[in-house]
Amino acid sequence: MKKIEISAYEIAQRFVGIKEVDGTTSNPQILAMLKLDDTWPDDDSVPWCSAFVNYVAWLLRLPRSKSLRARSWLLVGEVIDLKNAEPGFDIVIFKRGSGNQPGPDVINAPGHVGFYAGTEGSKILVLGGNQGNSVSISRYSKTNLLGVRRLL
Repeated sequence: MKKIEISAYEIAQRFVGIKEVDGTTSNPQILAMLKLDDTWPDDDSVPWCSAFVNYVAWLLRLPRSKSLRARSWLLVGEVIDLKNAEPGFDIVIFKRGSGNQPGPDVINAPGHVGFYAGTEGSKILVLGGNQGNSVSISRYSKTNLLGVRRLL
């Protein structure tokens, strides 16, 4: 029997276009992602980027942070330098918010996480959840990068 190999990035791509539902209704798929790691989210209006990465990792039996905090991914996987990052294998973690945000040593602070999709000049392309309230590819500044991790 032929063994089929598929990357986390390829699985994540299948979710592109999944989005939050406006109003009082929530997208049940996003709620399932959130509930995989915590019981408190009652709707899809909460930050869910880490839930998305956890869900994809769970599907492939890869290491997970098991947390809805984006920065929790700084504690998972192998540390990789951005110049060695590969689409399909690595995740990227960013600081989020205005002002002087703490560095990678602070896990309990605003952040964002997603799958590395490449670079364009000073920007990092990220395939992630909760980007414009949907799963999409967005651009993030390299200056906000906290770390790159390879899930083994």
